[in-house]
Amino acid sequence: MLRRLYTGRKSTGANMVIKYALQPALMVAVLAVWYFNREALWVYPMVILAVQVVLGTLEYWRPARLDWRQPVKEKLMLIAVYLVVFSFSAAVVVPIYAATLEPGLAQMRAAVGLDIWPSTWPILAQVFLAFFASEFIWYWFHRAEHRWFFIWRVSGHGAHHSFKHLSALNAGANHPLEMFVILVPAAIVELFFGAGLAVAGSAVLTVTLASIAHANIDLNHKVIGWLFTTNRFHIHHHSMVLDESNTNYGCAAIVWDRLFGTFSDADTAEAGTGPTEPTLWQKLLMPYREPQDTQIAPE
Repeated sequence: MLRRLYTGRKSTGANMVIKYALQPALMVAVLAVWYFNREALWVYPMVILAVQVVLGTLEYWRPARLDWRQPVKEKLMLIAVYLVVFSFSAAVVVPIYAATLEPGLAQMRAAVGLDIWPSTWPILAQVFLAFFASEFIWYWFHRAEHRWFFIWRVSGHGAHHSFKHLSALNAGANHPLEMFVILVPAAIVELFFGAGLAVAGSAVLTVTLASIAHANIDLNHKVIGWLFTTNRFHIHHHSMVLDESNTNYGCAAIVWDRLFGTFSDADTAEAGTGPTEPTLWQKLLMPYREPQDTQIAPE
């Protein structure tokens, strides 16, 4: 019998508050913190840390799936992966893109005389525009990773899908090589379309929603899920079944899946790339060699 996503815990008052209020409350909170401190560099790591602490505490206190509650060793491994990926992005990906992608996009923008960004709009309206625009670009990048074997392999995207138990920390559990792909959408919106500071607010919102989308918590998806990705939708994308994995490509905005026919609202029996979870070393080698039991890699 298939295991359902949620354990059917008793609908206590606390559970209902978490289910219906957590996602919108976190979205409002992180945007408020960013709005009043948008010139401060500390706001970005502090928002990421605070979101992870809140979600991690609730995953331990009120897990949706008891069998997905991660032991301390597994949590520490995910934190280490998160830090390695973040450090690799800061030390390698960002400098390379600053030297190549940034001037290239700026020259393209100047060449075509593009000046369409609504810079006179209120900043929060610009943030949401940058958010949905970045997610539109990411949707097609992510869909390509699942469509073409070469892109799947060279980006190491299989490493992100290889975890059998998901939590909020899995939002940052990507192969370091995939950061070359993940950072492109925001760079295009900022440098080619001239979104400027709005992209920073968009990034805060994206990281928050991506963390929620991987969280092992029972959350509502009926209303907020028309525009934003919920964990029910994104966990389905992490399914071990190929047809289910090829749905719900939006990690933070689900609206593009709804518009382009890849949306699915269904229970998920099991996550991962196959019946067994690869070791950390096998995950790192996935751009070079897939585990033998991988079932969701494109052909």
